Amino acid sequence: MKTVQGLRTMVSKLLILPTTGTRTMADAVPAFYGFAGPRTPESGVPESGITEPGERRTFEAGSADATAARVVLGGAEVDLLALPSAIDLIAARALRKDTTPLAVASANLDHINHFGAGSRWASVLGGDSTVPEGAPSLEWLTLLDGAPLVSQAERLTGRHWPRLAGSDLIGPLLDVATSLNLSVGFLGGAREAQESLKERLGRERPGLILAGFWSPSREDLTDAEVSTGIAAEIAAAGVDILVVGLGKPRQELWIAEYGSLTGASVLLAFGAVVDFLAGRVKRAPEWVSSKGLEWAWRLALEPRRLARRYLLDGPPAYASLRINSSVIREQSEEQREQFVASAPVGFAPPPVGNRAFAPVGQPADVAVLVVTYNNAQDVDLLIESLRAEAADQWLRVIVADNGSSDGTLEALARHGDVISFATGGNLGYSGGINAAQQHCGDVNYLLVANPDLVIERGSVAALIRRQRNSKAGIVVPALLDEDGSIYPSLRREPSLTRAWADAVLGSHLPGRPAWLSEIDYDRESYQHAHPVEWATGAAMLIEAHLAEEIGPWDERFFLYSEETDLFRRARKAGARDWFEPAARMRHRRGGSGSSSALTALMAVNRVRYAEKHHRPASAAGFRGAAVLSEALRSYQHDHRPALRALLNKGSWDDLPHAVPATRKNDDGGPASAFPAGSIIIPAHNERAVIARSLRSLEPVAAAGTVEIFVVCNGCTDDTAEIARSFPGIRVVEIEQPSKTIAMDTGDSLATAWPRLYLDADVEVEPAAIEQLFRRLGQGDILAARPDSRYDTDGATALVRAFYRARGRMASTKSGLWGAGAFALTREARSRFGTFPPVQADDVFVDRHFSDAEKEIVACPPIKVHVPSNARTLVTVLGRTYRSNVQLLDYQANEGGSSGQSLLELLSSIRGLRTGVDAGVYVGFAVVSRLRKRPAKATTWERDESSRG
Repeated sequence: MKTVQGLRTMVSKLLILPTTGTRTMADAVPAFYGFAGPRTPESGVPESGITEPGERRTFEAGSADATAARVVLGGAEVDLLALPSAIDLIAARALRKDTTPLAVASANLDHINHFGAGSRWASVLGGDSTVPEGAPSLEWLTLLDGAPLVSQAERLTGRHWPRLAGSDLIGPLLDVATSLNLSVGFLGGAREAQESLKERLGRERPGLILAGFWSPSREDLTDAEVSTGIAAEIAAAGVDILVVGLGKPRQELWIAEYGSLTGASVLLAFGAVVDFLAGRVKRAPEWVSSKGLEWAWRLALEPRRLARRYLLDGPPAYASLRINSSVIREQSEEQREQFVASAPVGFAPPPVGNRAFAPVGQPADVAVLVVTYNNAQDVDLLIESLRAEAADQWLRVIVADNGSSDGTLEALARHGDVISFATGGNLGYSGGINAAQQHCGDVNYLLVANPDLVIERGSVAALIRRQRNSKAGIVVPALLDEDGSIYPSLRREPSLTRAWADAVLGSHLPGRPAWLSEIDYDRESYQHAHPVEWATGAAMLIEAHLAEEIGPWDERFFLYSEETDLFRRARKAGARDWFEPAARMRHRRGGSGSSSALTALMAVNRVRYAEKHHRPASAAGFRGAAVLSEALRSYQHDHRPALRALLNKGSWDDLPHAVPATRKNDDGGPASAFPAGSIIIPAHNERAVIARSLRSLEPVAAAGTVEIFVVCNGCTDDTAEIARSFPGIRVVEIEQPSKTIAMDTGDSLATAWPRLYLDADVEVEPAAIEQLFRRLGQGDILAARPDSRYDTDGATALVRAFYRARGRMASTKSGLWGAGAFALTREARSRFGTFPPVQADDVFVDRHFSDAEKEIVACPPIKVHVPSNARTLVTVLGRTYRSNVQLLDYQANEGGSSGQSLLELLSSIRGLRTGVDAGVYVGFAVVSRLRKRPAKATTWERDESSRG
């Protein structure tokens, strides 16, 4: 469905009319419509009528120049035309049966309310977003209607444009249809009104071909099967012009979804035109319309039906009109090429009858990410429903198990092509998704799915089709309860007014205005595809490039609000989120369990979300709303702990959070989850970050089997005092400000193996340490490091591009360097003596082991903080390059080369966006190598922008 791109685009698509047949332009067509003048023998078109494609068209008839303009009024795109131009265009398109159908709507304040900026149906009438698969596209022509919009259009363009209401256009269009032998059908209106209209048209326009009348109920219009049948009936009747009078927004939504199936060349979304033509509703007098008071006239005639539209919805729409209006600038060819270049890459379809999932190493269309926790009874149903979906596209199914004790992993092991693994503990939903995402491989989409879902056939394909049609970043399906009813899963961005209204009203008054409710209860919202702000996280399809752009799920949200945060970050990155009702998934909603602790966590995480994204004063307002909500419900036992938690912020750490797994001894008693080992952390003036790093190690220290040494080398601040405040941490102070001497000192004190050498500004999950130590304990590798991710939150666009490119390079996924952490067995450590006096210690260690002797362990990734701005990045890279040169001088062994890195970079390019990232990477590399070290540089030249 394409929006008409101004009159230049429109005339280029107009027909060259045939010279024979019954549907050529008759000489009897009134001159008022712009078709006056002699016909040319070549085309059959009057000389003053339709121009050649590519020419700008100006009409002689009418009171105003008809040169078209396109504007955005209140967030809705509107085409500005004179009346003769509009009639000409619609009539010409009605004559053609082999072109894209034209849908015509009128834009007034009610249109802005439904289709403007921030509305529920914004963007629904643009692009191919709602056209069924296999159906032709639609073009939309949105005409100017309503006095406020006329005034705003005049302010934007500097000239007057006429109102073109459907009630003004319908008479001239019926005249043209009569003259050109075009058949007309009517959809909408009461049967009595249709009978009156049929009788009146037969009397006043006896030559008009009436193809049929259809008067479906509201329930019929919301039933996809019934609506498809109605469209088929209209197509069988041979309708050329279909007048759809269902009222806004229903008529536009119905046309968007089913109009292309009707076979009509033109579809007119003209509201109450059936009642006007039948004489059941009286038009306002001319003097009323000319004063812009037709709304008051109609309100006086139908106060019950129109009071909400004009008195409640009208003022916000008018405010949006004044704020969200502009002249449209056409998209350049370069922008269109960039957009196409960033589209997902298509892979070969699965073989007919396929029910297998894509193995590791093979490209796949979708990586399905599932987090389980005691879901042994659910996973078989989910996997079987996914196997049916695998017939349409290649799926890779990845399951991260968060410490199940009911045999979930054993149940998953029966499915040999499912990638399943234990995360090492209960990392929470976000942590589990992040762990699963490390195994995605080469895919176009990520489908995050709860384990207690059953996916209806064709749903994954429907989600992909919606993404490709609407260019959405995230697409969510319709969720069904076990009884088949629609679960209200769509949400609006949390705001103070919604938070306080929800606190007082809860689920009562579901029909209240959108600004007073976070949950979208409106049944109509679940019947049509449209953009949404966010939805419950049980299922969502995420475009892979977007997932890479916004980074991992925020693990501060153990459960609840993690999806709210993800959707917000996606919108901040410029992505749109869509709902697709054709994708349907049944959800038991029991996968996470239920308890008073989880109720408290839900309340607290709403406040955490507000504190992350809002100013302190606003966050306090959200907390107040949460306190009120739980206080009003404290008569229920489950809500009392939530109220206590909200009132005592110090208790938040006691709520459910990420914990390592626990094991049992042979006698059934609990045993530590952690194998023995040592962690050595060199620290030089790290007061800004040492607490952040040690806080993540508190569960490890509490296990009692891991030695943790913080070696403060040449510190002049209170790093040592901060480190000593953490239980289980041994602090050693030496005078020399040397990282390598600090690591040697830690080695001299440590007694356990393996040993993890950890930079002071690195955060690592306990489960990652456990899996790292266990992997090294298996004996087939000597050195390893945990998987890692770059934390680019708060970084500039150029810095993010640099690290996206760096993350795609193969060497970053195979070397021990670059993550601020590496671990060695006793045998590995014996390969060299003391650490040499070089800054590139991780590169030094990496070169002592072959690829077969070292490994990047698949575990919850450690967080590597990156510079926040370009200047700091150049400084850090300059230090890195000089450190490598220093190492080469020390070893006299080059190892890698710039040429090899360049080849890696080039091989990572898959499209325009990745190419741009690679260009940014090269630019930083060149500048950093050429930059001289400042004379007053500190010893480390470290990144201060990510500290604090």
